[in-house]
Amino acid sequence: MSDQFIVSARKYRPATFESVVGQSAVTDTLKNAIKNNKLAQAFLFCGPRGVGKTTCARILAKAVNAENPDQLEDIADDQMNIFELDAASNNSVDDIRNLIEQVRIAPAGGKKFKVYIIDEVHMLSASAFNAFLKTLEEPPSYAIFVLATTEKHKILPTILSRCQVFDFQRIKVQDITDHLEQIAQKEGIKAEREALHIIATKADGGLRDALSIFDQMVAFGGKEITYELVIENLNLLDYEYYFKITDGLNGGDLPSVLNLFNDVLSKGFDGHNFIVGLADHFRNLLVGLDPKTIDLIIAGDDLKGRYAKQAQESGTNKLVKWLKLCNKADNNYKASKHPRLLVELALIEMLESEMEELKKKVASPN
Repeated sequence: MSDQFIVSARKYRPATFESVVGQSAVTDTLKNAIKNNKLAQAFLFCGPRGVGKTTCARILAKAVNAENPDQLEDIADDQMNIFELDAASNNSVDDIRNLIEQVRIAPAGGKKFKVYIIDEVHMLSASAFNAFLKTLEEPPSYAIFVLATTEKHKILPTILSRCQVFDFQRIKVQDITDHLEQIAQKEGIKAEREALHIIATKADGGLRDALSIFDQMVAFGGKEITYELVIENLNLLDYEYYFKITDGLNGGDLPSVLNLFNDVLSKGFDGHNFIVGLADHFRNLLVGLDPKTIDLIIAGDDLKGRYAKQAQESGTNKLVKWLKLCNKADNNYKASKHPRLLVELALIEMLESEMEELKKKVASPN
């Protein structure tokens, strides 16, 4: 019988600070604090889901008692001195009182610290928070508390003032793409860089979400992940449509533009999503006009080159007009009783602005 499948988010969960993706400011600070023996007794890790808060808490818990904090891969979890509490399901006063009772017991096995990780800490009730305050303010010298939350604004100010706060950022698309590429190589999977980039973009800064989508694509495509497979499975509109529509607008080809929009609708895509995506495309073209701003485009180098080329063909004035028309259609879409016509009219108006530009050029050839 084959080995049981382990999701990538668990299989490749970082075991050291060095292997944490995209949070160098946090990991470097924690490493220096351990190295210089300047550890706070209470930490609060804040940030979106799937960016490494619980992972860093677990690494910190292992590192504080390790002989060599830089080599944690082979160290087993210390069940006697590391405690985890999920505050989402253990949020009562009694749960916190049980935790406080545990805190009174010194570390086992001659270790220096006991670490208490409280995940989703914002879910604690107000009375549970109040019961926890005194222990958090004056903990035993061997106790370290690591609180993790996705909703910092729900944490009581009295708790915040007692913690060293670390804000975890959304992970950059480039970092997620590189990480997925490494995992694909380890798993023997042939993955197109462009396909991984789409997965990273869809994950919206969350590495766990990106790994879940990656597993989904592997389940469908086997040992090969292509751009076409990803956009089909995630039900995303191929950006080629936007490039072709822009070419049609630049060429004054109304039938081509309208037929392309009809093709988008026939594939089951929503007109509102289309007009928002077209606005994003025009925005990318606008920032692609200048080499100083082209890095604002979240795309691979080859795709950035295509944006820059089409941007030069379109020009600033047209792109600004088209963006305004997209924004107008976006704002009016939900109130419209004929949304398809609304988008078609926007495309026709874009073409009219292009025809006006051509007439001006013909009228004044110099």
